[in-house]
Amino acid sequence: MNNKNNDLAGVAYGQKLSGGSGKVNKGAAEKIKIAFLGGLNEVGKNMTLITYGNQMLLIDCGLSFPEADMLGVDLVIPDFSFIERNADKILGIVITHGHEDHIGGLPYLLKTLNIPVYSTKLTLGLIEGKLQEHKLLSKCELNEIKPRDIINLGPFNIEAIHVNHSIPDSLALSIKTPAGIIIHTGDFKIDSTPIDGDIIDLPRLGALGTQNVLCLLSDSTNAENPGYTESESKVGESFESLFTKAGTRRLIIASFASNIHRIQQVIRVAHKLGRKVALSGRSLENVVGISTDLGYLDIPDNLLINMDELNQYPDEKTVIITTGSQGEPMSALTRMAASDHRKVRIGPNDFVIISANPIPGNEKTVGRVINELMKLGAQVVYERMHEVHVSGHACQEELKLIIGMVKPKFFIPVHGEQKHLRRHAALAEAVGVEKKNILLVDNGAEVELSKSGARSINTVPAGRIFVDGYGVGDVGNAVLRDRKHLSEDGLVAISVAIDCGNNQLISVPEIVTRGFVYAKEYEELLDEAKDIAVDVIERFENSDYFDGNAIKNKLKDEIGNLMYERTKRRPMILPMIVEL
Repeated sequence: MNNKNNDLAGVAYGQKLSGGSGKVNKGAAEKIKIAFLGGLNEVGKNMTLITYGNQMLLIDCGLSFPEADMLGVDLVIPDFSFIERNADKILGIVITHGHEDHIGGLPYLLKTLNIPVYSTKLTLGLIEGKLQEHKLLSKCELNEIKPRDIINLGPFNIEAIHVNHSIPDSLALSIKTPAGIIIHTGDFKIDSTPIDGDIIDLPRLGALGTQNVLCLLSDSTNAENPGYTESESKVGESFESLFTKAGTRRLIIASFASNIHRIQQVIRVAHKLGRKVALSGRSLENVVGISTDLGYLDIPDNLLINMDELNQYPDEKTVIITTGSQGEPMSALTRMAASDHRKVRIGPNDFVIISANPIPGNEKTVGRVINELMKLGAQVVYERMHEVHVSGHACQEELKLIIGMVKPKFFIPVHGEQKHLRRHAALAEAVGVEKKNILLVDNGAEVELSKSGARSINTVPAGRIFVDGYGVGDVGNAVLRDRKHLSEDGLVAISVAIDCGNNQLISVPEIVTRGFVYAKEYEELLDEAKDIAVDVIERFENSDYFDGNAIKNKLKDEIGNLMYERTKRRPMILPMIVEL
């Protein structure tokens, strides 16, 4: 670990908080530490650790989805090693809301640590579903809280504050400690006409702003976007117009499974226009089931139908809500576009609405799905064409308003890529936060704050752990490099049987290729590779001892050189020696 004491109070937000040296600030004895285990310089995997004295509090435990080069990886979760080393100090974890980038890593953490979890009813309902899948529910302590509730955990006095987001029951947190007040906004927007009728608790945030807030950690996702985020109710108006425009066509709506407000609006409009609603996608069915049971979705009797019942109704009387708004390969919408869905065949009588923005990096994938749907004859409506999506995150004017109300001494932008964090930092300076008190940090940074200043005190483990099937952390960069190599250049496997007593070849080498060349068209090349293998083995004949690794390395080198010379490609060479 890096234990250098770096003075951050004089570091401009335009610089990274790493390196350099300076004198430790002297002044107030009470100090608090904040370590960032995820959510900085990335979108997703949000996790923050707050330490006072010898006691710790966690906020959120999210996941992110694999990038294009993470072949075969299902999920990416935070590195929990620092938390595991300090397990006896952790008093609890508070979850701000029920999106995957805030709750998705929780089952993997609770498999090894028994930490009390605190959150709102809906968030806990979604967490319970995950824990049940992982067979952990009976072992975990889940505690329900409501806005304005206070949780007292050791030195941490935590107040839940209601905020608007694209999922109900979202929270900001006020964390009072002897060192001062830390406010964490969670993901939020200011919606004056929210679907659930509950606007963000600005009065409480304003009241906290009179209490000398030490530090504000604030959502930066939309920091590049000027103005205000549109109200979710705007989408409902667009839906009603588009549903009418669809006429006698079947409607298919793709959205995030967790966007309960969006699902509610589809249900309201469908009911008003006399259409039945079917759900396609396991995650969507789970979220709708939990939200309905807990009273967060109002679904009229007999409105929902099973996918198997679709053919009992004419197209103009049905709506399908589906997953796949991000073009995920195995999602329902992607399978529909590929004509691979067991119960839905896309055709000219389908009217498809993609009610989500592509997450950065997903644009091509989403575009491909849209194109395939259009090739099948469907009319496709997506965000750029109509107001069928609004963000759940605050834009610049809302961000400035919160900073101005809270009046923090220190400001740390969180939840976003570098460009979002920097823009948010500039907004904070514009509304009066001193530039020297605006801190740009990265995952792994641990900062110490007090009324007299701030400094970097440590670097903690904050890498990415890959989940691949049942395996957690057993796929690393070396495995990913091999997968990438295989995906790009293929494999040449050489099997040789050797008498390890005298290093003599027993039979003719066998060669198998996968993803490299079509064997029947390259028989001459493969025969030449066999000859090289024979030559390599003969060079090791009559050696004093059998050195299998040396033989394998030589086979890799010489056959690899041959393949590159003949094809300008470098397949993975996999020698297999049978010792007899």
